[in-house]
Amino acid sequence: MNVHSWSGHSGSGAWEEVPAAFRSGAPLPAPWDALFGPLQAGSRDELVVVGQLGQSLDGRIATNSGHSQYINGAAGLDHLHRLRALVDAVVIGVGTALADNPQLTVRRVAGPNPARVILDPRGRLRPDARVLSADGTRRLVVTTPQAACDLDQGLEVLRLPAEDGHIAPAAVLAALAARGLRRILIEGGARTVSGFMSARCLDRLHVMVAPIILGTGRAGISLAPIDRVDHALRPPTRAYPIGEDVLFDCDLSAARVPIGQAKMST
Repeated sequence: MNVHSWSGHSGSGAWEEVPAAFRSGAPLPAPWDALFGPLQAGSRDELVVVGQLGQSLDGRIATNSGHSQYINGAAGLDHLHRLRALVDAVVIGVGTALADNPQLTVRRVAGPNPARVILDPRGRLRPDARVLSADGTRRLVVTTPQAACDLDQGLEVLRLPAEDGHIAPAAVLAALAARGLRRILIEGGARTVSGFMSARCLDRLHVMVAPIILGTGRAGISLAPIDRVDHALRPPTRAYPIGEDVLFDCDLSAARVPIGQAKMST
């Protein structure tokens, strides 16, 4: 693991210039190139999929009651909003939509709002959820052929098959890519991020760790159990101090399954 100094307010390039440069494929100015440059283009195919979690030192994303606002500090939240400003779509599970009622907009930094995607295989999403606000941003609900989806007609409804109530992450990403959404942020909750990670559908994982200890509460990443420590995943990782938090940027691209058109080696 490499530790890098970081300041989102230093360097030669202002953030306001980054979203347009990022989408054009141009080199990003410092200090933004180290963190966001790897998200400009995929190494496995034309997709780039990044998962994001904010957690405590002891790996908790919320208290036992579900309270999580805000584990991370202001700089950590700014980083999340910068991620949103760079991707085509942000994905959450319906549990997060019901529990937190997030907006999933870019409010803290400059940049365009991403399309909002809610995974709702059983049709539980409420019509008044803030992610469904008609603000000009694309809104997509991923559900199943059997589920009721009596929502606003301005929504894009993607009906995909499910197994045991779960829609395969690769199928979700393929459906989004077919609709022009190729840079995708899997934002929450922990079960959704863990599901995409287990399915080997992440290129990067950003874990923002706050200097607090909750003691008990809802865990972050949950994967299949292993018997030995030497069986643990050890992805190439860089650590960046961001305000009071520390961001761990994990490169999972070598294990990511091809979803779109695979890149050919030269």
